[in-house]
Amino acid sequence: MSVAREGLLFIAIGIAAALGAVALAWRYATIPLWIGAGILFILAIWVVYFFRDPERTGQRGEQYVVSPADGKIVQITEVDEPAFVHGRALRISIFMNVFNVHVNRYPVSGKVSYVHYNAGKFLNAASDKASLENEQMSVGIESAHGRVLVRQIAGLIARRIVNYAAVGDEAEQGVRMGIIRFGSRVDVFVPPTSRVRVRLGDFPIAGVTVLSEFAE
Repeated sequence: MSVAREGLLFIAIGIAAALGAVALAWRYATIPLWIGAGILFILAIWVVYFFRDPERTGQRGEQYVVSPADGKIVQITEVDEPAFVHGRALRISIFMNVFNVHVNRYPVSGKVSYVHYNAGKFLNAASDKASLENEQMSVGIESAHGRVLVRQIAGLIARRIVNYAAVGDEAEQGVRMGIIRFGSRVDVFVPPTSRVRVRLGDFPIAGVTVLSEFAE
């Protein structure tokens, strides 16, 4: 199983702490130390699991918008998007809990023409206010069928958004575009005429699930 490079330091710290605790427990042979070592060992395994980075394949094509994130669909609503779309858009919001894969992927192919980081609050990522007020990184892509915006949003626990995109890059559908550490949300803004193929409560898979199709 491959892991995201952003997690290597956390994984190393977790393994080192677990091995140190096991060494202490072995030396002093007390029940509290063995319990502590067991807890740290489980946490070290969880950190590796959290930063897993599986390969993903699925439907590809310029008419599709594929999910940029694993998680749960918590909102599908039409909104005004003034930063990049400059008009009405359908916003599909995906909430990622701490057990989801947190590597994010490009939903469409095209040219990256907008990248903007906004420092903000750390509200519950599932709330409606999070899309406006939380720390976030927005990436706008000029696709063959119009503008698509992807917004990585930090949550209550997440404090670090990593994004690889730069203005002028060629985005490739399904390719890794970044990661958010420890619980978060990703919003996708598509043209309001798009046909949505998911429903509230669905569990999309990044790079696999088709969220919507562009109008003909």
